[in-house]
Amino acid sequence: MKKFITFEGMDGAGKSTHLAWFAETLRQRGQDVVVTREPGGTALGEQLREILLHQTMAMDTEALLMFAARAEHIEQVIKPALLAGKVVISDRFSDASFAYQGAGRGMDWEKLKQLEAWLHGDMHPDLTVFFDVPVDVARLRLANNATLDRFEQEHGEFFERVRAGYHRRVQENPQRYAVIDAAQPLDKVTAQLGAILEAI
Repeated sequence: MKKFITFEGMDGAGKSTHLAWFAETLRQRGQDVVVTREPGGTALGEQLREILLHQTMAMDTEALLMFAARAEHIEQVIKPALLAGKVVISDRFSDASFAYQGAGRGMDWEKLKQLEAWLHGDMHPDLTVFFDVPVDVARLRLANNATLDRFEQEHGEFFERVRAGYHRRVQENPQRYAVIDAAQPLDKVTAQLGAILEAI
């Protein structure tokens, strides 16, 4: 059984909705599941989330705050749960930093790899489910939101880069990822997730 699972995808991909179903299905099958998110997951992480989502800042500051929240998240939530034999499902993890701060903002990819290696070394997700969706579809879904955070307010070109960043991560370590076409109807996405559940 894979114990550390992450859900990734740009804003509007629908991953958070499917994550809830995935976690509940695992619970029904007898697994002790911890659901968490990034940035966030801890008291300090949630405070940093508010800052990150709503305050303008320099690119390096943004990346460092993301990794600071992640450091707390790993020590306070992820490691203890895994050591206790639980399944951890996180709505985003380090892949998001490469996609958003790396590809989206233009931060040096190697700098991010250094931060990743320093912060969690060999502790990587056992499985990452990547919800891939064309930017125009994602933007259309976000149009229904009454309030958008500063990432969701970014222009289409930014999200094209973010999507490309996710694809680069998949290419670098393909065995870790399950890529889902998130533009499909809900039932087809759920069916793909069901197949992933059976496989793990």
